[in-house]
Amino acid sequence: MKRNIIVFFAILMGNLFAFAQRHEIGIQLGTSNLVGDIGKSKYLNPFPNNMNNISNDGLPFYAALMYRMNFNPYQSLRFRFAYNHVQFNDKYAQEYYRQNRGYSGTNSVYELSAIFDYNFLPVNDEQRSMLSPYIFGGLSGLFFSNTQITAVNDFYRIGGVAINPETDVVPDALIENGQEDFKTNFTYGKSATKFSVAIPFGVGLKYKFNYNWAIFGELMFRATFTDAIDYSKMDNSDVKKTYNRDILASANSTKSLLQTEPYLTVSDQRVEDYLKAREVGNINSKDWVNTISLGISYSFGRPACYCQDK
Repeated sequence: MKRNIIVFFAILMGNLFAFAQRHEIGIQLGTSNLVGDIGKSKYLNPFPNNMNNISNDGLPFYAALMYRMNFNPYQSLRFRFAYNHVQFNDKYAQEYYRQNRGYSGTNSVYELSAIFDYNFLPVNDEQRSMLSPYIFGGLSGLFFSNTQITAVNDFYRIGGVAINPETDVVPDALIENGQEDFKTNFTYGKSATKFSVAIPFGVGLKYKFNYNWAIFGELMFRATFTDAIDYSKMDNSDVKKTYNRDILASANSTKSLLQTEPYLTVSDQRVEDYLKAREVGNINSKDWVNTISLGISYSFGRPACYCQDK
């Protein structure tokens, strides 16, 4: 019985590998645009915001390397590594409130994805040429930049000497924005890499020629799970917190007094208030990254299991 089961699975796996003997490699080039809380809100916007500012903003660009496994003439699974450069500028938005706000920026988005393709015609068969529309959907991992913020918690000082909020009275002239016992300043530092997930889907048209070559065009939409590609939202993971140690929590401690209660709770609340104040747009809506592209591919590894005599 066990031997029969092993033979059955061996035959099954052999058939699966037989169906996976046709491979395809290719490249794609195109343009990508961001639909977020800053800049234009058009879902497909392949053109630069300003041709005169390309030296600063760059071009809305998309490039990808692709490997596709064709299971049969209709169905394929492809793996893709892609680079997207997106730009966003309120000045060119359709909405007046965005134009008056005037925020802008760029970001680079790196993408790893697995995508299932379904061709309406058997374009992956062994014929010399064929044209077929197709639809696709899958899962992507996105890596992009986000600003790193540092919350600097420090004591008030007179003549460079720290004022102890437990024993000393802070002069009114030193108190900033209601921060009575100690102050928290926010500074921007280098960019940090963030990760998110996206759902890519769309439509395409594939033309196969000369048996092994194909050109294809795609409209790809990506519904992401982040609202931070345009830097419009940050969370606590984007904030580095520092505490001055001029005054320690105790004689035997290396922790700052500001890392104890009630100062720690106050500093955390200041961070929350700061992040809330810098939010832009609707935090309940997520960013979209959309692409128009053209590609070329070469197929190899003839699958005897599904080819037909011509």
